[in-house]
Amino acid sequence: MFTKLTSFLQESKQELLRVNWPSREETVRLTAVVIGISLLVAFFLGALDFVFARLLEILILN
Repeated sequence: MFTKLTSFLQESKQELLRVNWPSREETVRLTAVVIGISLLVAFFLGALDFVFARLLEILILN
């Protein structure tokens, strides 16, 4: 069991050395894109919620 664990850790280390990690600039840029899209979706869903809430309010009160 100890040899399997050692083998697994060695193979994991070799795989991590082969990974093509993004640069800091790319990470910051893509994070900003994700945050921006998330804000746009939140605004859109908030606007839909507002419109539907008003429509239901008008339908229920009339």
